[in-house]
Amino acid sequence: MKKQIVVALSLLVSTISFSQKSEIKAAEKAIKTGNFADAKSAIQSAESLIGSADAKMKAKFYYLKGQALYANGSASNEDISKAVESFNMVQEIEGSAKGKYSGGVTELKSKIINNYLTKANSALGSKDYARASIGFDYAYRMSPKDTLYLYYAASTAVTGQDYVTSLKFYEELRDLDYQGVGMLYTATNKESGEEEVFDNQIIRDTSVKSGAYIAPKEKQTESKSAEIVKNIALIHISNGDNERAIASMKAAREQNPDDLGLLISEANVQLKMGNRERFKELMQEATTMDPDNAELQYNLGVISAEAGDNDAAKVYYEKAISLDPSYADAYNNMAVLILSTEQPIVEEMNSLGTSSADNKRYDELRAKRNDLYLSAIPFLETTLKLKPKNIQAAQTLMNIYSTTSQMDKFKAMKAKIDEMEAGN
Repeated sequence: MKKQIVVALSLLVSTISFSQKSEIKAAEKAIKTGNFADAKSAIQSAESLIGSADAKMKAKFYYLKGQALYANGSASNEDISKAVESFNMVQEIEGSAKGKYSGGVTELKSKIINNYLTKANSALGSKDYARASIGFDYAYRMSPKDTLYLYYAASTAVTGQDYVTSLKFYEELRDLDYQGVGMLYTATNKESGEEEVFDNQIIRDTSVKSGAYIAPKEKQTESKSAEIVKNIALIHISNGDNERAIASMKAAREQNPDDLGLLISEANVQLKMGNRERFKELMQEATTMDPDNAELQYNLGVISAEAGDNDAAKVYYEKAISLDPSYADAYNNMAVLILSTEQPIVEEMNSLGTSSADNKRYDELRAKRNDLYLSAIPFLETTLKLKPKNIQAAQTLMNIYSTTSQMDKFKAMKAKIDEMEAGN
């Protein structure tokens, strides 16, 4: 009786083994002909039997299951995620990139990631930020070492104002201690005089060799950690949770007390919350930490101007110019700052009557406004010299030349603007 039982069991094992091979062979055949529905059906039939298979058979099964689910890229995001899980099982079973199926898995996973990135970039081009964020997130989940994709997922989500999703991604980046430091490759466009950023060194160098670009430069980009913490805090503020915003900034500053970017980010958050005094304190601390940073001085000028502190903004812009005489935006913003004081003068001029006293006051105000225009001219002229294609600066200069009766300069600037507009 015992021998008969053993024989029966042997027959059962043989039947199961035959069934496994039959279903797997059917799945393999269906995949080769592109019939993924039949392939999935065959895989489903073999699924319950695969537990007793050897490692070699299991690796083949999960490889075919992944292919069936992936359906050559036409599957849903859910099925593609399941496909990747199957591919991961293959690599786990074989334990080596040189396994029989692991090489094919690596190639397929790379294809899937590139497919998601293509879709994400396409969505980004059409300003479909939600779809772009989903694509970048899927690409990251399939290749966790490429944390840049998670950063893109967070950035596109916040641009699309999906603060729930972006907060989740930013907090994940923070917990991963993501830095995002890389190289920035630039060169100056000969025709426009503008410095442009290139995707990589090869494209930049090729552009310089073509003769269309000059003055190639490269520099290491700053860490993204300050931006990430700032965005986490700003999202908390938009949700009305100021306490969590401050706690987020405080924790980051305690871990990185010498991080200038974090300090500036906290200042921005304090300003957003209306804490102007704390904002000023942090700005002062920033200039003490790095007093010779022209870009920092310029940014402090911008922030001060936005806060309504024109006197401080002027000091910062002047400092930026003294540190970097070629800082075009600092000259431009100085002009904007000067011209921003025109409004109260114009309002008073418009409020005056026709009495002799009013007429006298009107002439005084007109002279004051004229002096204001004249003081802005050098900054605008320098801006245009450094950035010849800045049409806004050119138009402002043209109007000022007209108002201050500098007709020769007005005509020359008008001709320049016409040329610029024709070029566009």
